[in-house]
Amino acid sequence: MEREIMTVAQVAEYLQLSQVTTYKLVQEGKIPAFKIGNNWRVKKEDLSEHIEKLKRGERL
Repeated sequence: MEREIMTVAQVAEYLQLSQVTTYKLVQEGKIPAFKIGNNWRVKKEDLSEHIEKLKRGERL
């Protein structure tokens, strides 16, 4: 079963980026994410939509 909500580490692996880079992009709002307590989470559907916008050249 595919996870709908991903951790920063899972997003980093999925995007093939370092965890540090991914964390910075999340904090800067360049990757759509939300906080639960002190932990960032990313909804996979939001990430997929974000990737599609980037592929179309949309400015975010």
